[in-house]
Amino acid sequence: MNTHSISRRQFAHLLGVGAAAAIVRPRITIAKEPATVPAPAKPGVVRLSANENPYGPSSKAHDAMKNAHGICNRYPDEANDVLIDKIAKINDINRDQIVLGDGSSEILKLCAETFTGPTEGKLVAADPTFESILEYSKACGAEVVKVPLTGSYAHDLPKMGASAQKGLIYVCNPNNPTASITPKNDLRDFIAKTSPATMILVDEAYFHYADSPDYESVIPLVKDHPNLIVARTFSKVYGMAGLRCGYGVAQPDTIKRMHGFQMFDSVNIMALTAASASLDDADQVTNGRKMNDDARKFTLTELGKMGYKSIPSQANFIMFDCRKPVVPIIQAMKEKDVAVGRLFPAYPNHMRLTIGKQAEMEAFVSAFKQVMA
Repeated sequence: MNTHSISRRQFAHLLGVGAAAAIVRPRITIAKEPATVPAPAKPGVVRLSANENPYGPSSKAHDAMKNAHGICNRYPDEANDVLIDKIAKINDINRDQIVLGDGSSEILKLCAETFTGPTEGKLVAADPTFESILEYSKACGAEVVKVPLTGSYAHDLPKMGASAQKGLIYVCNPNNPTASITPKNDLRDFIAKTSPATMILVDEAYFHYADSPDYESVIPLVKDHPNLIVARTFSKVYGMAGLRCGYGVAQPDTIKRMHGFQMFDSVNIMALTAASASLDDADQVTNGRKMNDDARKFTLTELGKMGYKSIPSQANFIMFDCRKPVVPIIQAMKEKDVAVGRLFPAYPNHMRLTIGKQAEMEAFVSAFKQVMA
């Protein structure tokens, strides 16, 4: 790693907050005309398609990003250390059990590169689930096995385990796109019984939104299971999807194996400082969950009045049965300036819908009623 004259104490002083904060720098563009930052969508579009947090980062994160402008000329090693220390303390783990990533997507990519492929083994995942790791594994030359969810929308862990031979089993919990959970006792037993030769990656991107008594994080299990990896992200409840910061938790030897496939300094200093400041703001999680719950309840109530049933949600999105092919509905909603989730082939009649602000959900309900009339 690079060494710098600036100390971690000086770094924290420069930030001016607990110890961190961030914002995205524009892409470097070589062009005759000055580069401009494109708008995310045409004006007036209600964006409920990507499970983003509509409220954005903590005010502490914004302040820390501003304070970090003065050290953008430095490599992010010190900011890296500050964030790792905070994550270790919050999760009661050692710092050598943590790898930071450019969003949790980089953690998934590292796992695919490290633990799948012609010599390492296949990837086993649910159907449907978050697709990126399937594509990363295919790029590594790995066989990908998809196992349908159970009737209660949980991962079919016995079938997934039976399909694995070395390689990697991917469990997204809560699951994207269904927003459903796999019960904690089932997952705990599965981890305990799985051969140490098979790696297990549990993606907890939506951990902060889950409040079911049947759900728990598996980070505390890492200490007893060298084949367990847990991925987390700052994209969801912390509102940092555009900043790109996440982390993985595993035993030190596993982290070392993953480091071999990782680019140095893959997380920029602005994202690191924003993430660190976000962890100092307890209200970010509390308020974010409450606002999500309120808007989700409103949406589910309105859909229920229309006769549409939703899969029980433990995330910042829902998935519900439209009772007919969803693709034409998606297009019709787009024409009314409401963007909703894409098609998931395993559930061709279901729509995935991000929970936005109250006004955005009211706009969705109005447009959906018109489309389905």
